[in-house]
Amino acid sequence: MSIVENPDAVVGGVDTHVDLHVAAAVNHVGGLLGVESFATTHNGYRQLLSWLRSHGELMLVGVEGTGSYGVGLSRYLTRAGVVVVEVDRPNRQTRHRQGKSDPVDAVAAARAAISGQATGLPKSRDGNVEAIRVLMIARRSAVDTRIETLNQLRHVVFTATPEIRRKFSGLTAISLANKAAVLRPREGVDPVRYTTQVTIRTLGQRVKYLREETKRLNRLLRPLIRETAPGLLEVFGVGFDTAAKLLVAAGDNPERIRSEAAFAHLCGVAPIPASSGKTARHRLNRGGNRQANSALFHIVLTRMKHDQATRDYIARRLAEGKSMGEIARILKRYAAREVFKHLPRPT
Repeated sequence: MSIVENPDAVVGGVDTHVDLHVAAAVNHVGGLLGVESFATTHNGYRQLLSWLRSHGELMLVGVEGTGSYGVGLSRYLTRAGVVVVEVDRPNRQTRHRQGKSDPVDAVAAARAAISGQATGLPKSRDGNVEAIRVLMIARRSAVDTRIETLNQLRHVVFTATPEIRRKFSGLTAISLANKAAVLRPREGVDPVRYTTQVTIRTLGQRVKYLREETKRLNRLLRPLIRETAPGLLEVFGVGFDTAAKLLVAAGDNPERIRSEAAFAHLCGVAPIPASSGKTARHRLNRGGNRQANSALFHIVLTRMKHDQATRDYIARRLAEGKSMGEIARILKRYAAREVFKHLPRPT
């Protein structure tokens, strides 16, 4: 029996926050039954679920922010056997017409769930992929900070005195950091020279530390990636960093992505219909997971450089009048189809 055919059916909606969740309960036709607030604690989650069930047969709960403030509640409800769907926040036009408040957003979440507007399953965040995700946060921060620090080191050396510049000229990035890290500044009559050397040594040591930190994180990440999707690393152009981004986009519960077309849409490589009247066309998809989109683009770039079949395809498409941008988008869509075959599937 569907929700609309069950007069005892109840659908919940939750607007999530750091310290407080606002829940709304609606009946089988979207009529409001009540709104209540609950603490973001285990006891608060229990009270929220009990409150929703007190209104009737709980069929579905739409939760806003399942990847941030609502992740704890989503896990709790899923483990309690409740079907949870991910709800996007209302668009600007809707908020402009109806206003913005936590109860309004909670009711909107419930009605989006009951209408079928919200159907996406939230990520479970309870397996290897979640471990990969949190490690990637630390790794990305270490890599970005190391690059920024290395650029600062180069700038300090470039603007230093000729004597210091000669000492570090012609060095690669790694050699520059290594040599800077063992520099021994000596106090003297020239404070600028001394403080410049101290700065160079400090930045060099920081670059070395961040490089070692990245290696430690890689040693944790790579076994997890191999265990989770060993076939993904066999795809031409897929390295550990690319594989990690694609796995994080897919999540720990692969049943949430029902087809390779859905995965392509998730990654923002599925063209969006933009037809009108007699004009049939598609436009670029600027949505989706941008990290996954970037990973697919890196796969395409690697194949453009090192795969003869890809270069032949590009030459043929260019001869047909396609631009390089159009060809790259087509190749990303092909890459998404190939990657999907190697993602973890439901057992």
